[in-house]
Amino acid sequence: MVSLGEPTRIQEDPNGKTFTVSSSVTFQVSREDDGVDVVCSVNHESLKGADRSTAQRIEVLYTPTAVIRPEPLHPREGQKLLLHCESRGNPAPQQFLWEKEGSVPPLKMTQDRALIFPLLNKSDSGVYGCTATSNMGSYKAYYNLNVNDPSPLPSSSPSTYHAIIGGIVAFIVFLLLILLIFLGHYLIRHKGTYLTHEAKGSDDAPDADTAIINAEGGQSSGDDKKEYFI
Repeated sequence: MVSLGEPTRIQEDPNGKTFTVSSSVTFQVSREDDGVDVVCSVNHESLKGADRSTAQRIEVLYTPTAVIRPEPLHPREGQKLLLHCESRGNPAPQQFLWEKEGSVPPLKMTQDRALIFPLLNKSDSGVYGCTATSNMGSYKAYYNLNVNDPSPLPSSSPSTYHAIIGGIVAFIVFLLLILLIFLGHYLIRHKGTYLTHEAKGSDDAPDADTAIINAEGGQSSGDDKKEYFI
């Protein structure tokens, strides 16, 4: 907020030849104004269009703010985790206090205002707080740590694995059916040959094996007789 109601003041110097002109501005500052330059420019006919200016950097004191940033962003069980407490304030906070809800405070701060977990496990899950303090006040930031499983499967992975297994089983069943068809065809042909040989020598044979032997012997005898008559 800027106030322009104050008039410019002109004062003659003791030498009676020069004048001192002063002007002031009033405005309400916020933390966003910290480090901003306020510039005052002067123009006079003797300067022939070349303005003179000066600047003053504003320093605004304000209470700190803080935020907790995890590294990595989505921690998993078995990983190393750093919780960084990032703070802004003027003056800069110099004291940081780590706490966990339900535990005896404070937790040890290890390096660069960060809380380190060398090897995460599910017992580390919980709500953590970091309090940043300066002589202007303090601010407490919170972070909800939820330790996940080390290698969760995407939702589509089980379906993919089931489809692959189903395809393999179907292929094996198909091969077994083909094998059974060929085996059945072979057995039928073999049985027909066996019955044919059995019928040829079944007249005087006491069993099937003897009938086949008689049939083969009879065939040989027939061939021999045919050659004999020729």
